Amino acid sequence: MMQPGLFITLEGIDGAGKSSHIDALAQAFTAQGRTITLTREPGGTPLAEKLRTLVLNDAMDPLTEALLIFAARRDHLCHVIAPALARGDVVLCDRFTDATFAYQGAGRGFDLDVLSKLEHMVLVNTAVATNFALKPDATLWFDLPAAVAAQRLASARVPDRFEAQPQAFFERVARGYADRAAADPGRFVRIDATQDRSAVWQQVQHALVQRGYLAPGPA
Repeated sequence: MMQPGLFITLEGIDGAGKSSHIDALAQAFTAQGRTITLTREPGGTPLAEKLRTLVLNDAMDPLTEALLIFAARRDHLCHVIAPALARGDVVLCDRFTDATFAYQGAGRGFDLDVLSKLEHMVLVNTAVATNFALKPDATLWFDLPAAVAAQRLASARVPDRFEAQPQAFFERVARGYADRAAADPGRFVRIDATQDRSAVWQQVQHALVQRGYLAPGPA
């Protein structure tokens, strides 16, 4: 019998280290016989990747930014995420809708009600069209103080339009993530991203074993 699809998202402010664990997570699921779809937002399809380039590099107002992100998400859901879940894949997505509420909502100060309407329009309509619930089964939130993230980013590559934001912006984004987690505690798993990489991975692995998504295995 085909295993049902599993949708896991990884969230956190820039510098939190989530992207460094997504490959290890994919390997852990693959080792247990699951097929993985590894993807990201904004992005994941040729069209969405073009929109990602615009969002990360071109100046625009918050509404334009939000509309482009949700347009990319709609394409991504229709052409990558929903088909992968239909096949029974484990979908690992580096950022999803929570990031929009954290970055465009809390960070930019954009109207949360408008974002909620866009979220409903894209997720619910796509779910009806594809016959799949498109809410993540679990969201791993890599929680890191903005000051620590800024230190990590200081030695990173040339920053994009978001990474170049001041620390106060990331403090607002972090609060936005905390608000999302408080509103949906059953879905969110807080990962203490201040710890070293090995300890962070232990938290990730433990959380998914506890939920029955991964079988216990070596660290």
